[in-house]
Amino acid sequence: MFIELKIEDLEKELKIGKISGLYLLYGEETFLLENCLKSIKKLFGEKINGINYILLDDTNINGIISDLETPAFGCEKKLIIAKNTGVFKKDLKKNSKKDNSEIKEKINTYIKENIEQINETIVLVFVEEAVEKCELLATIEKLGSVCNFEYQKPIQIQTRLKGIINAYKVNVEMPTLNYLIECCGTDMQELINEARKLIEFTGEGNTITKEAVDKLAIKKMESIIFDLTDSLGKKNTKQAIEVLRNLILSKE
Repeated sequence: MFIELKIEDLEKELKIGKISGLYLLYGEETFLLENCLKSIKKLFGEKINGINYILLDDTNINGIISDLETPAFGCEKKLIIAKNTGVFKKDLKKNSKKDNSEIKEKINTYIKENIEQINETIVLVFVEEAVEKCELLATIEKLGSVCNFEYQKPIQIQTRLKGIINAYKVNVEMPTLNYLIECCGTDMQELINEARKLIEFTGEGNTITKEAVDKLAIKKMESIIFDLTDSLGKKNTKQAIEVLRNLILSKE
């Protein structure tokens, strides 16, 4: 049974400078995905558009075989990034203008027949929001590296956030981190945006507090509703009215 590459393992590989010839990166955690993509680009080195650096999407994916076959003139390798191409979605009905079954089959065949050449002369990276089971996916699972960027679990988020905050010489306790996650959700980009505000507000050598989170963080609707019902349950009318007023001002 195939086991997908974990985010942490991919990050470790890239950190030590290891780069493969074939990747499929997909999932909802776009912040971590884009960070890994940036690392791949950085490790690849100097890029010249149209020569050793090609960007593809759903509008020009049909030209990928030509791009794979064309040498990177004067360069050792070529970096091809195919983003949100749709080739990992199920085939649509015949005669559909967006049917991708033909190009999907061509890509699959080319990778199977030329994987050694790809590993020697190309870094091919597919980036998708989501993928569905298909022969192309199975081929990349077998011959390349596949990483699913799922939303991180709370303990993983805590570790990442604490590392970022501590890097700025600002302290934070685990209960405060838990509270921040409860308020703002598990999207790393949003959490880091909130952490940056808290770092700036708190200042070097100081500790982020729950009060600072309440003052600065943009809370998710679920968290706001919980605050409202919690205040009502505790018969804290003043607090409940304040939360309700903020909801109305937000046009909710």
